Amino acid sequence: MRSFIVTGSLLLGLLTAVHPSLAATCTISTYNVNDIKDAEKDCKEITLNGISVPAGETLNLNLNQGTKLTFQGTLTWGFYEWDGPLLNISGTDVEISGAMDHVLDVRGNLWWDGKGGNGGKIKPIFFVAHGLRNSVIRNITVKNPSNHAIWIENSDGVIARDIYVDSRAGDTLGGHNTDGINVWTSNNVTILRLTVYNQDDCVAIKSGTNIVIKDSYCSGGHGLSIGSVGGRDYNIVENVLITNSQILNSDNGVRIKTVYGATGSVTNVTYEDITLKEINNYGIIIHGDYGSHAGVPTGGVPIKEFTLKNVTGNVKESGVNIYVFVKNATDWNWTEVEVTGGKKIKECDGIPEDSGITCY
Repeated sequence: MRSFIVTGSLLLGLLTAVHPSLAATCTISTYNVNDIKDAEKDCKEITLNGISVPAGETLNLNLNQGTKLTFQGTLTWGFYEWDGPLLNISGTDVEISGAMDHVLDVRGNLWWDGKGGNGGKIKPIFFVAHGLRNSVIRNITVKNPSNHAIWIENSDGVIARDIYVDSRAGDTLGGHNTDGINVWTSNNVTILRLTVYNQDDCVAIKSGTNIVIKDSYCSGGHGLSIGSVGGRDYNIVENVLITNSQILNSDNGVRIKTVYGATGSVTNVTYEDITLKEINNYGIIIHGDYGSHAGVPTGGVPIKEFTLKNVTGNVKESGVNIYVFVKNATDWNWTEVEVTGGKKIKECDGIPEDSGITCY
C-alpha cells in the first residue's frame, strides 16, 4: 500500500494534477512490485515499513537522483536456496537510512549449515549497493545475514556510516561467510562507525581505490582484511586507510590475503591505531598463498607501500603474533607494532629488506 503526503502550498485535491515527485512521500507497508516501481518513479522520499519480501525475490530499488529511502519496522525475506541478492539498491545522490525502530532481519538461521559458500544450502548475499554515486548509507541494522551482509560494488563516492551487523546467533547455529561489508570495484568509499559481530571478515576490500575505514568494532570474525585480491576481472587495491578500530575475539586481526598464482596489486595501504584483543589464530597475517595448499607464496599481486602504525594487542597462547608469507613485496614501514601473547611461531618469508620487521 502506498500513501502520499503533500507539503507546501499544494492542496491534497490537486495531487492528481501535479507530478508526485515534486511533493510526495511514499510509504509502502506491503510488498508489491508495482507499488515499488511507482514509488521509484514518483517519489523523492520512500519509506518501506515492515514489509515481507517473498522467497526467491530481490527487493530491487533503482532510485531516482536525490531520493531518500528509509527502512522502518522489521523487514524480512522468505527462505529460498539461491544466490540472491535479497536487496539491491542503485542510484545517484541518494540517502539510504534506517528509522529508529527498524531492523533488516534476514533470518539467516534458515540457511546456515556451517558450510557458508563451501557447500550445503545455496545461500544468498543479502544487500548489494550496486552503482551508487555520491550517496550515503547510514543507520542501518542487519540481523543474521544468510551470507555476506553488505556489498558495495561498482560504486563511486559512497559514505556508509553507523552500520550494525549482528550475526552472533551464527556462532552456535552454523553461521559462516557472514562478511560485514565487502568493497569491490569501487572508488572513494568511506566506512565510519561500523560494528560487526560475525563469523568471517568484518570488512574485506577486494578491489578499489581511495577507501577509508574508521572507528570500526569487529568481534568474532576474521578481522579487517584486504582481499582476497586476485582471480577476478579487476584486481587492484590502492590508497586504503584503516584507522582507529578494535578487533576482538576474532580468528585474525590485521590481514592481507592475495591469491596464489593470480595477478594484480595492493598499493599504499595503511593500518593505524588498531587494537587487538584475544585473537585466536593470527594477530597480523600477510600472505600471498590464498587458495593454495602448495606452501609457496606467489608474487603476481605484490604488496607495496604498506604501513602499520600503532597496532597493538594480544593473541591467545595457541596463536601466532605475526606471520608474513609473500613475494615481491616492497616499501613496508611498520612502527609501534606490539602484538604479544601467541606462543606459536611460523617461519616468515618475503619480508622486504631494510623494513626492520621481524616475526615473533
